[in-house]
Amino acid sequence: MTATAKTSADGVARWGLFVLTLVNLFNYLDRFVLSALVESLKKDPHLHLSDTQLGALATGFLIVYMLTSPIFGTLGDRGARPRLIALGVAVWSVATALGGVARNFVSLFAARATVGVGEAAYGTVSPAMLADYFPAEKRGRVFSVFYAAMPIGAALGLALGGLVDSHYGWRAAFFVAGVPGLILAWMVGRLADPPRGGHDPETVSHSPVAKAPVAAYLELFKNIPYVYIVLGYAAYTFAIGALGFWMPAFLERERGMTRVDATVQFGIILVITGFVGTSFGGWLGDRLLRRFKESYLWVSGISTLAAVPFAWIAFTSHDRPVYMGAIVIAEVLVFISTGPVNLAIVNSVAPERRATAMALSILAIHLLGDGPSPSLVGRVSDATSLGHAMLILPVAFGVSGLIWIYGAFRGERGERRPESGPTSSPAPSPSSPPPASPS
Repeated sequence: MTATAKTSADGVARWGLFVLTLVNLFNYLDRFVLSALVESLKKDPHLHLSDTQLGALATGFLIVYMLTSPIFGTLGDRGARPRLIALGVAVWSVATALGGVARNFVSLFAARATVGVGEAAYGTVSPAMLADYFPAEKRGRVFSVFYAAMPIGAALGLALGGLVDSHYGWRAAFFVAGVPGLILAWMVGRLADPPRGGHDPETVSHSPVAKAPVAAYLELFKNIPYVYIVLGYAAYTFAIGALGFWMPAFLERERGMTRVDATVQFGIILVITGFVGTSFGGWLGDRLLRRFKESYLWVSGISTLAAVPFAWIAFTSHDRPVYMGAIVIAEVLVFISTGPVNLAIVNSVAPERRATAMALSILAIHLLGDGPSPSLVGRVSDATSLGHAMLILPVAFGVSGLIWIYGAFRGERGERRPESGPTSSPAPSPSSPPPASPS
């Protein structure tokens, strides 16, 4: 490749990263704007929503997101990815805006559930596309940028939703959150679709693209490294989901903070720790890749396991500086794994199976993770107290960290993948780029 061609390819990759990261920010903004509008929706005299119905709005989104992800995973490994992502962004943007014209629970539920369809198209395909834009030695930092948009988008969704709602009402908040996505859909549709596996060694991929969708998903269950990653991710998501849902209530109910202090301070912590942890995790995973081919999984496992004592202190201490400090440290540590673990997923399979692998992981982590965890913590809280119920979360983080560490240990010893044979290989020399880490 000539210097001019390489410069052009680098520019295409960086533009792709920028656009996909911006879309990821709006992905979480649209997802979390609903949380800022709960009280206004409940008090609207035309809707008459109960707390059960309000909770069902989030559950409906999650169920549709899980069930449609495998469909888009298959499509993402077979067709033009920018157009598929653009379609997803357009669907979720229109669905978000349609929430602003809902007249009853059924129409609002349908709008929020449809958001899950659009986000399934994006969530399964975009990480695979990003991995094909960049060589292996840069992917950790690339994924850290991409996933740093998650906490920032979530916090913006809460802030924007609350601000617009307070001045113009909850209907306007849905319009403001949804309409800009149509511009992003147009931008994504114009992105270049990089060759699948273009930056990967030829030995990575041997499986045919035309394999039947069901067979492709069943094959993933034979991929032992992939199974370890996803099982650990499910335990991690179990804890993260309940933490995000119950933490403001915990601070208000168990630690005596005002509602404003609890929500605002936790939101600020979420943005800062999410950005710092995600950025550092991607950098560290790339830095260690020259020494450990499972560096991304090592980083994820060790950082998540290290968060356990700080999470325990956060839920047991009644000294405000102590528990707030522990929350900050624990969140930084758990966010370190955000980019590396998703990169470990796409690196554990052949390039033409990456969207499929992301789709199955999305289904598994939500089905086993943040799908049941908020209600389970609530049940334990009803039986004991919220303070006692939250102690489930450090245990879940510990399980996640141990599974990932064990998976990394087995991977370093040369675990086999059905798709490409032995993954063990000699450590790359400093003069040559390392291969994608087959987790």
